Amino acid sequence: MPGAGAALPTPASCRRSAPSDRKGTIPVDTPLRIGATIVDYGLIFVYFAVVLLVGWAARRRVSSSLDFFLSGRSLPAWITGLAFISANLGAVEVIGMSANGAEYGMPTMHYYWIGAVPAMLFLGIVMMPFYYGSKVRSVPEFMRRRFGPGAHLVNAITFALAQVLIAGINLFLLATVVNGLLGWPLWVALLLAAAIVLSYITLGGLSAAIYNEVLQFFVILAALLPLTLIGLHRVGGVDGLIAKVGAAVGGGAEQLKTWPGSELAGFDSPVLSVIGIVFGLGFVLSFGYWTTNFVEVQRAMATHSMSAARSAPVIASFPKMFIPFVVVIPGMIAGVLVPEVGRLKAGDQAAGVTYNDSILLLMRDVLPNGLLGVALAGLLAAFMAGMAANISAFNTVFSYDLWQQYVKKGRSDGYYLKVGRWATVGATLLAVGTAFIAAGYGNLMTYLQTLFGFFNAPLFATFILGILWKRMTATAGWVGLVSGTLGAVAVWVLNEMGAINLPGQGTAFVSAGTAFVVDIVVSILVSVVTAPKPASELGGLVFSETPKARRTDPSASRLPWYRAPVKLAGISLVLVTALNLIFR
Repeated sequence: MPGAGAALPTPASCRRSAPSDRKGTIPVDTPLRIGATIVDYGLIFVYFAVVLLVGWAARRRVSSSLDFFLSGRSLPAWITGLAFISANLGAVEVIGMSANGAEYGMPTMHYYWIGAVPAMLFLGIVMMPFYYGSKVRSVPEFMRRRFGPGAHLVNAITFALAQVLIAGINLFLLATVVNGLLGWPLWVALLLAAAIVLSYITLGGLSAAIYNEVLQFFVILAALLPLTLIGLHRVGGVDGLIAKVGAAVGGGAEQLKTWPGSELAGFDSPVLSVIGIVFGLGFVLSFGYWTTNFVEVQRAMATHSMSAARSAPVIASFPKMFIPFVVVIPGMIAGVLVPEVGRLKAGDQAAGVTYNDSILLLMRDVLPNGLLGVALAGLLAAFMAGMAANISAFNTVFSYDLWQQYVKKGRSDGYYLKVGRWATVGATLLAVGTAFIAAGYGNLMTYLQTLFGFFNAPLFATFILGILWKRMTATAGWVGLVSGTLGAVAVWVLNEMGAINLPGQGTAFVSAGTAFVVDIVVSILVSVVTAPKPASELGGLVFSETPKARRTDPSASRLPWYRAPVKLAGISLVLVTALNLIFR
């Protein structure tokens, strides 16, 4: 499997960008200078003012650590559902997926229809009853109850590290837009962007993040929908886009259909490509991300009931399956309409841009003043939503799972509220540093999927085995996690050294699959030779030891269909299956 992609040339997006790809200052005449007018700046200023006002207003609702970290578990499902999707609709979604659309075309849809919606439904219907029903405050806390302090500490540390790294991606791209607008040095733009996010999270905690995420969801749509429609008009409609992508150098017929996605998966063989996408992306990476990532789970845990908690990711699945039409399609349009991106697709590494610049350049070329301001505000909204989600999840895990558990136990609630606010400051400063790591990648999806392979894939393996198999032991929990992560790192190192060659995003898919298999095998072997917990301690933590009454909401049967999570999930599954069949 690792050698199957050796015949494919390695795309530019899979290699680290040369130092000249990013400079501290972007001169006025470079492709990335956006050229906004006073009207555009005015719209952006109004948006920032509203964001800070929401943070200030949410501050009045924060009187305890539960309010700060989980919004007092009081929010309705539709609010948390929109926040759930908006938290994911950050820099990686908008910039990364449009970059993938420009480079790979329609196979990028797999990240949504194979790599997101099924796992979101699984989270809502199967996993949320365990998270919400056990009353844990975070995913690592669930690990502590199921496996003890060893697995808990490993998970809490790796999760905190991952959030700081991913926050750096969002911050870097947020600063890139500010840089492109004003021509400021990148480090100045980074500090300004960080200060804005820091302000409203420190003031209002998770409530400020969630309410801003709902606002940001609509701002993002208001930005991307006109961009898509105007871009399609400029290329001659859907038929014109199909013709131009099919005829473009670096494009071709494979970029017009979702399967087999050989270039995306990094394998010459269509069979191996399908296996890599379905198992590596659709199962391991997807379920590993959506079912164990506290950034997402935290939004569902902020709801007022079990049914609402289960409904949040299910509600989010509906916009999720249609978002690629306003994210991936603009990337494909940029690939045939923006000259610099067209030269990059043709193999011109001196084009002066990377695929990450695709959507910004498309905005520059097709949007009139006013709409450009709305679009830029939408981009800024996406980046702030993503970064705020990472920071709010980090401060919860740091405060509850690391500081309270291992450093200062038994302090007052007000003390941990202060720790959470200081953790927000610390995480933001660390994100400024990790933003420069993100700056070294020409396609950030490659970087991000690598991180998911390291952290989420082994965590999902531990979770799913631990929930389904009561014999799994505490020792197996942390040993499996560490072994799976090391397996993923080993694949990445071998690829970096040239021992194996996995172009496209094959490295991420193979490392994730390796992490999952290694974790499962090691966990089973260790469990066989170590003692499990008594069954009496596994109620609410293992499927077989949790009565159905504890996994469902007693009032669920009386809910109308549009509020019943299982019925909504069935409708969502039918729709996403139809999309997969239509665009195959």
